[in-house]
Amino acid sequence: MTHEQVLARIQEEKLVAILRGVPMDRIDGVVGALVRGGVRILEFTFDHAEPDCVKANAEKIRRTVEKFGDQVLVGCGTTLTVEEVEAAYDAGACLVISPNVDMAVIRRSKQLGMVSMPGALTPTEIVAAYDMGADIVKLFPAGELGLGYIKAVRGPLKHIPMSAVGGVKPENVGEYLDAGVCGFGVGGPLVLAKAVKSGDDAAIEERAKAFTDAIKAWEAAK
Repeated sequence: MTHEQVLARIQEEKLVAILRGVPMDRIDGVVGALVRGGVRILEFTFDHAEPDCVKANAEKIRRTVEKFGDQVLVGCGTTLTVEEVEAAYDAGACLVISPNVDMAVIRRSKQLGMVSMPGALTPTEIVAAYDMGADIVKLFPAGELGLGYIKAVRGPLKHIPMSAVGGVKPENVGEYLDAGVCGFGVGGPLVLAKAVKSGDDAAIEERAKAFTDAIKAWEAAK
């Protein structure tokens, strides 16, 4: 898919599932459950507390692209360095998500034709990220900022596509979308840690369906 097609698909699907700390032997089960629940965009995060996090995350991305590539778009998350961007790209990722604004990371992502989604907090950071080439600016941590802050920032900066990470659950999906974000990333409330550990893929599938059904309900009510 082209950069434009990937970006359009992300904005269409709205939901990015954040897979953080999912062990390699649970990747197939967890991703399969998310797909059955309607999730189509995945983010595998780099765990910088681990010395081999670049290699480990690249292996998870590669495995998912090889097994589920025709069903999902795969990205990397908590991306802090150009090395991580390149490793994810080589593994088949098409989306780069970061918790911060880093010009080198944004630039390299765009050079490789990947969708860039850096994280920002303030209006200054949001505009700076967009001017550097970000396709979507991730408002982080959105749950701490609150819907009021998101609406206030969207007022003068509605020309900048923004997503939200933090505080999103099926019950308030519509409120976040009404606030003006084009989508959101969800980790723990979607990729349930207990279910990942116990192998309860049915619980993850059910949770995924709750989120995707909430998005469909909001779209139907527009």
